[in-house]
Amino acid sequence: MISLTTDFGTRDWFVGTMKGVILGIAPRVVLVDLTHDIPPGDVRGGAFALAASCQFLPRGTVHLAVVDPGVGSTRKAIAVRTANYFFVGPDNGVLSLALGRERIKSIHQLANDQFFLPAVSRTFHGRDIFAPVAAHLGRGLPIEELGPAVTDFNRLDWPQSKVRGGVVSGEVVYEDRFGNLITNLDAASLAGFGDQPCEVFLARKRLCPVAPFYGAVKVGRPLAVMGSSGFLEISVNGASAADELGVRVGDRVCVRRWVKSR
Repeated sequence: MISLTTDFGTRDWFVGTMKGVILGIAPRVVLVDLTHDIPPGDVRGGAFALAASCQFLPRGTVHLAVVDPGVGSTRKAIAVRTANYFFVGPDNGVLSLALGRERIKSIHQLANDQFFLPAVSRTFHGRDIFAPVAAHLGRGLPIEELGPAVTDFNRLDWPQSKVRGGVVSGEVVYEDRFGNLITNLDAASLAGFGDQPCEVFLARKRLCPVAPFYGAVKVGRPLAVMGSSGFLEISVNGASAADELGVRVGDRVCVRRWVKSR
């Protein structure tokens, strides 16, 4: 099985061409589209989407991620073998959040052009390098044949949650297609509140209460809920929180215990 995560969209021929290259090399492989709607060049968005989904695919899956604003530059291309999966993509951080949850066994720079397409363009390494490499791994090629071992990979700066004076602060890290705003606040960071009712703030502005599910508030009302990705999501029941609240990726938010007088 090979999964694909890209910012290519589906309007053009890019994704279909990559799939054609893969199937030409490994015709029996199963292809799974995780997403092709990452905003163009949004490496952190691609990294988050891959990390949120990769563990739900069978062991042995080759995860191919191409969000590559540095295509054609000197940035490395890598393949990584972990205890559970293989990962293939540019070494720009797009693999790093997923790899942070894995036990890494080896990392190899993609240097053996025997496993690339005969002609490699400067603008479409997804087709010419990453797709054929993923296909060869899917057929059982030993990862060592792809190129020399390297000791590390580029890691994205990931915002850390902070707890101070009973306030947990974090950041919006991803906006999904429904307009839900996913933060970096996970269950562990909010565990100190226990069962106490809580509210989410943007600076001094109250945004919404923390609730157990979308329908806990009336249609059109905002709330925050622990989402399927394992992080707190700011949402609006039946609408886009990004549109309704004017909050965007990168905005700082905090969670406080609910005080009745507010």
